[in-house]
Amino acid sequence: NVGETVRLFVGNGGPNLVSSFHVIGEIFDRVHAEGGRVPNENVQTTLVPSGGAAIVEFKVDVPGTFIIVDHSIFRTFNKGALGMLKVNGTEDKTVY
Repeated sequence: NVGETVRLFVGNGGPNLVSSFHVIGEIFDRVHAEGGRVPNENVQTTLVPSGGAAIVEFKVDVPGTFIIVDHSIFRTFNKGALGMLKVNGTEDKTVY
């Protein structure tokens, strides 16, 4: 729902390719690369190595369907590496 924080645990099974993880229309408030303790802040796309993982957190400000992609776009369009996050709530026109 709008106003809530989303936390995604992202793993990349590889075996040989890195992932450029991104949620279209969002900026991650915190990214724990490799699940580490010290987060990076205000990250748009994060690299997830083959066999690695990341934890991403962001607050959703508007309702809608957010597309989750591997920004190595050939995997998104040619191999279906995408997802959808449905956010419910009232629109806030001041955000736009």
